[in-house]
Amino acid sequence: MIGSWRKSVNSSMMGVFILSAVLSLAPLFAVLGYVLCNGIGALNWDFFVQLPGAIGVQGGGMANAIVGTLILIFIACLMGIPVGFLAAIYLVEYDRTSWFSTLTRFTTDVLTGVPSIIIGIVVYTAIVVPMKHFSAWAAGIALGIIMIPVVVRSTEEMLKLVPHSVREAGLALGIPKWRIVLWIVVPASARGIITGIMLAVARVSGETAPLLFTALGNRYWAHSLNEPISSLPVQIYDYAVSPYKDWHRQAWAGALVLLFIVMILNLGTRFIFKGRQH
Repeated sequence: MIGSWRKSVNSSMMGVFILSAVLSLAPLFAVLGYVLCNGIGALNWDFFVQLPGAIGVQGGGMANAIVGTLILIFIACLMGIPVGFLAAIYLVEYDRTSWFSTLTRFTTDVLTGVPSIIIGIVVYTAIVVPMKHFSAWAAGIALGIIMIPVVVRSTEEMLKLVPHSVREAGLALGIPKWRIVLWIVVPASARGIITGIMLAVARVSGETAPLLFTALGNRYWAHSLNEPISSLPVQIYDYAVSPYKDWHRQAWAGALVLLFIVMILNLGTRFIFKGRQH
């Protein structure tokens, strides 16, 4: 009797867990399906190789916005990933309990919740106004600042999962601490660290508000990182609020391409990491 009751409770809870998993995945697939249905029809070769057309004229593409988005993501990663990664190593491996580490964690948590438009305004005031022009550098710095707290917290949690016995074994063999961290601890938690970094990249890939204050936008090719540059989020926003149906179609196509870029970055990084691990 008790055994059957336990089995029924176990089956019921398993059903609840499965239902919860399905409900958590449903919004994701609903968004992906809706974007795919609306954007797939506007995708063609011209969309990937041509510049935006004249206002009100059908045709054209978002080649400059696609390239601009990749450039901004690259600049943001150059700033956000090293700073966040090294800060997490310091907090976990070298200073866990001091007032400075506590202040750093608190500041990181606060920065995580700061609206991205506030970061855009700060970077606009600190960089764009003194330089007297918009630029890809300013946009990349703004996105990098958004990435830092995500990378710090995710990397910190992954490093904490590595048992202390691993570190103690390295010290017992006479290995310097910095080598233990870089050659043993980090590789042991590399999968989780990369997942956190990809989450940060996915977050900044769709940010629009900071780019309006820093990159502004450009309907042509940007020939320098020191000038305004186009990006998919801003281009999608401009097209979505326009009164032209063809631009609405291209906005959906741009949203679909942006999703594909994030997916390719995630899958490509995981594939490279898997190959190195083997």
